Amino acid sequence: MVKKKYLTIPELAKLLGKSRIAVYKDVKSGKIAATRIGRNYVISDRDIGSILGNEMTSKDKKRVSLAVKRVVREYGEVLKRLSKE
Repeated sequence: MVKKKYLTIPELAKLLGKSRIAVYKDVKSGKIAATRIGRNYVISDRDIGSILGNEMTSKDKKRVSLAVKRVVREYGEVLKRLSKE
C-alpha cells in the first residue's frame, strides 16, 4: 500500500469537518498552503500537521517569536510590575 503524500481539498474538508467550499476559500486566501495541479489543489502532508495544530512550522515559530518580542517591548514594564504582585 502506498502512503499518500498529499490531500485534495475534499479530503482535507472531511478531515477538518468543514465544507469543501470553506477549505477552498482558505486555500484561495492563503490561510492553507496548497499547490495547484491542473484544475485541482493538493495540500502536502508536511502542511497537514500545522493545519491540524499538531506541529508548528518554522514560519509559525518565527511569527510567534516576533509577537512575543513585540509584546515584551510594548508591555515589558507592566509585565515586570505584575510579576512582583
